Amino acid sequence: MDFKFIHAADIHLDSPLRGLERYEGAPAEYIRNATREALKNMVEVALKEEVSFVLVSGDLYDGDWRDYNTGLFFSAQVARLRDAGVRVFLVRGNHDAASQITRQLRLPDNLRDFSTTRPETVYLEELGVALHGQGFANPAVTEDLSRRYPSPARDYFNIGLLHTCASGREGHENYAPSDINYLASKGYDYWALGHVHNRELLREDPYIIFPGNIQGRHIRESGARGCMMVSVRNGQVDALEHVELDVLRWSLCEVDAAGAKTMDDILERAEGLLEQKVQESGGRFLAVRFIVTGACQLHSKLVEDPFQLQSNMRSLATFSSAGKAWVEKVEIRTRPLARPEEVWANHPSVYLLNYSGELQKDDETLLELLSELERDKNALPSDIFEEGDIDLTGPDYIRSLLPQVEELIFSRLREKGGLGGEA
Repeated sequence: MDFKFIHAADIHLDSPLRGLERYEGAPAEYIRNATREALKNMVEVALKEEVSFVLVSGDLYDGDWRDYNTGLFFSAQVARLRDAGVRVFLVRGNHDAASQITRQLRLPDNLRDFSTTRPETVYLEELGVALHGQGFANPAVTEDLSRRYPSPARDYFNIGLLHTCASGREGHENYAPSDINYLASKGYDYWALGHVHNRELLREDPYIIFPGNIQGRHIRESGARGCMMVSVRNGQVDALEHVELDVLRWSLCEVDAAGAKTMDDILERAEGLLEQKVQESGGRFLAVRFIVTGACQLHSKLVEDPFQLQSNMRSLATFSSAGKAWVEKVEIRTRPLARPEEVWANHPSVYLLNYSGELQKDDETLLELLSELERDKNALPSDIFEEGDIDLTGPDYIRSLLPQVEELIFSRLREKGGLGGEA
């Protein structure tokens, strides 16, 4: 029989979108509702396309809820699908396993929540489909769950639902690792994976797919987000389509400031990039991070007062995008036209540069600095660690900061007249 289904994962319903709400003027209410609106978009697509069923491969929720409203919202969306005869099948992921309230809320009867203790098979006789799946019993499953999945049902279109890191993906915990070759040899027709937030086609024969999450939550989840629409004809996958569901899109824009002489030069370049990104976003609200690079004579001024450029870029985004874009952050990664050591070769400050250069090679001292930072971590606002930009697990992060520290010190020396010229 011919049919269509949706494969989604990592909805993270009511997850806070990081990096926006703490800024003055950010549309906080719109941001808070982004995951809900993306889910509503998915339901609309399911109804419009008259899909037979929807698969959610883990992390429907984002850990434990503050109250029941998160579950009630999801229940209402599932009920819309029930009224249209669409069934929903869910395996719990690591974030779902962390939720306690989830287990206490009764959901509509068109939703099937797979067992977390053993693999289960659900047969959709009218479609000739066999669904196999097992959810996470706890937030940190380290065994390969797929090894216990049953053999494919004969004369059925077999789908495996699995929340897994596969063979490991950067930025994701090593949960329920699985071997792609083993999955391919299992005999299933489609593997509906979840956990990895970037869309990825691991295999075509059979199809083994991460659909990615349906709504990006921070700058490391930039670009289009959505679900897979899968069409099956004569017992085989006939067509695959990635359907965009996100209502807010994250974008990383690198502005080359090389040769810029004024702030307006940089802003004009940023405006051109922003206009392009707004056009590509298809009318969605855009959250932008600008990274300013290149050698320019403005470097010292940008480092000394980064908030001037950031404020100007936020103002630029407001009027040039008709309120459809917000600048989440501006990173200054420019460099001087000449290195300080080339200008002040005989200045006492050269000893500072030499020490910085030696420190970059001294892992032992860098690790000591890391331990001090780790000790003081609890005294800092927790939200500065949420985006993953600060990494206290190894010396590379501190090493990457040293050039910025050098420039800040030289900027202060220039300001106090301790250096005789401009780099």
